[in-house]
Amino acid sequence: MIGSYVAVGDSFTEGVGDPGPEGAFVGWADRFAVLLADRQPEGDFTYTNLAVRGKLLDQVIDDQLRRAKELAPDLVSFCAGGNDIIRPGTDPDEVAERFERAVADLTSAVGSVMVTTGFDTRGVPVLKHLRGKIATYNGHVRAIADRYGCPVLDLWSLKTIQDRRAWDGDRLHLSPEGHTRVALRAGQVLGLDVPADPDQPWPPLPPRGTLEVRRDDIHWAREYLVPWIGRRLRGESSGDHVAAKGSLSPDDIKLRIGSVA
Repeated sequence: MIGSYVAVGDSFTEGVGDPGPEGAFVGWADRFAVLLADRQPEGDFTYTNLAVRGKLLDQVIDDQLRRAKELAPDLVSFCAGGNDIIRPGTDPDEVAERFERAVADLTSAVGSVMVTTGFDTRGVPVLKHLRGKIATYNGHVRAIADRYGCPVLDLWSLKTIQDRRAWDGDRLHLSPEGHTRVALRAGQVLGLDVPADPDQPWPPLPPRGTLEVRRDDIHWAREYLVPWIGRRLRGESSGDHVAAKGSLSPDDIKLRIGSVA
């Protein structure tokens, strides 16, 4: 029985792509927290989301893991390193060494640490050439999980999120449905009886013509790719002025979800 949960990480765990009210995001971790809370008596569950978009592994370690250890929850989800891996010249072996030191430190202070692999980026235009680096890092994450007894939220093997409907318009973050499927898979990883199957096939889509695909690609490049490259060139992060969501009650999360459903 998990009575307390802390989520640490970057935009994926903050919930970017799964909009809530007033510019906030919901995301898989918040949705997963509701699944956990529903198995506890009312008022006997606490949840804190410390994740902030754009953060690199060392920033997550420095800014979030100290707080997570202070809270000493039953469960921490630790997803970090992806923003490091997609940067030119980074070595996934070296990133994994830093990740392992953080896992070793974290597991000594909390109940259980759930780690997360990266997505299979074969269908992501900007990231598909990094598929080998991501797979290498994933191999390290799984080995680290074995050494420290961590459950693994394996996103690479969740094939249904390779559908374009699982992704936001920026093609870098999950859509609300994509986040929902990840939350359901997280529940399965911990042996919960989840309310739906994350592997459920999507309804068929009508075929798309070459012109439609090209028009969508041009729109995506103008609206998302060019600004993303610009931030990288200026040394800016999307999370420079963003504060973590902090403590949230399950009822508050349900209200956020319901307000945009």
